Amino acid sequence: MGLVIMKFGGSSMSDAGRIKHVAKKIVAKQKKGNKVVAVVSAPGNTTDDLIKMADGISSNPPEREMDVLLATGEMISISLLAMAIDVMGKKVVSMTGPQAGILANEDYTRARIKKINPQKIKEQLARDNIVIVAGFQALNPNGDITTLGRGGSDLTAVAIAAALKSDLCEIYSDVEGVYTTDPRVVKDARKIDYISYDEMLEMAASGSQVLQSRSVEVAKKFGVEIHSRSTFSENQGTIITSKEKIKGKEMESFLISGISFDKNQAKFAVTAPSLDTADIVREIYGRCAEIGVNIDMVNQSAVSDKKSVISFIVGGDDVKKMRKELDKIVLDYKASVSCAEHFAKVSIIGIGVKSHGSVAARVLEILRKNDISIDMISASEIKISCIINEIDMLKAVEELHKGFELSKK
Repeated sequence: MGLVIMKFGGSSMSDAGRIKHVAKKIVAKQKKGNKVVAVVSAPGNTTDDLIKMADGISSNPPEREMDVLLATGEMISISLLAMAIDVMGKKVVSMTGPQAGILANEDYTRARIKKINPQKIKEQLARDNIVIVAGFQALNPNGDITTLGRGGSDLTAVAIAAALKSDLCEIYSDVEGVYTTDPRVVKDARKIDYISYDEMLEMAASGSQVLQSRSVEVAKKFGVEIHSRSTFSENQGTIITSKEKIKGKEMESFLISGISFDKNQAKFAVTAPSLDTADIVREIYGRCAEIGVNIDMVNQSAVSDKKSVISFIVGGDDVKKMRKELDKIVLDYKASVSCAEHFAKVSIIGIGVKSHGSVAARVLEILRKNDISIDMISASEIKISCIINEIDMLKAVEELHKGFELSKK
């Protein structure tokens, strides 16, 4: 008998028919002799709809109240799914994040899990109950409910798997796994059978929406193997695991594992006295840490003996926050700030980036041949990212996918 964590996204919970389908999958898993904990997201577009409702009330709603609001979506899912399983004659209990023992720090809307006390989950499993847990939410030190940020249900599932030392964590969505790129953009994108934590982390952080990046970090840290698969198919999906476990698998024959892309990128440029640049960079990083904004591709260049420019990239959802913080900083340092939008980030990811020096050259050549200009570029051991004009994004993805021969066999 095994212990399996099954996570179902919003598209899997969007209506009564799909909720019943999810219930059948969970019961079938239990009938095979497994104890099952299911983690679920809010139904369909519920979270987005709740955000829109809040925007209609306030342009700057308190983060504590946003968490109270947004947490209701997952509560809808756990109760309805528990009802569907109960109708099938199976013992089941639903739990909110706090009831499941998920404890987080004091941050609202982007809380980080500090620990999980799984005792209540274990007690229910010992009674042969199927346990349904609300993803995305936790309890903070103030006794308030808080949320874990976009895609937080993935994080909930992996963290519970780690706390319970589960045999498997299955992440179900409306796609059959991780692809070399978005199959809606490149029709012949290939499904990847195995991918390492590091590569998946880079893909998630670079725009791939299959898994939340923080969930992959936790999976790697605690050795939780993830099976990304479709709710609506029995086909094998993608196994995300350590690179040691996938040596010799099919993926090793490919130079590049995949191409991720992320539109709505903005380029900020802060022009300041050269003597102040180190202090400004330090303050930018400090402020970003406080407000939960990620910055990318930081670059410093001198425009004269006395002036320097600090440039960096911020994702679209965080642009408004970044503008507000920079307005405060530039006043303190007699600096100026500009923001250019409508950029996109295209990232080429794979273990081949480290071991084959020709990858960067090929990326540049492919983009040059297609008259696609690069505004900024960065590279790590397994990733090369380019900032380009947003209108060139889809063409760049298609041509790079073709150039690196990532299509289906």
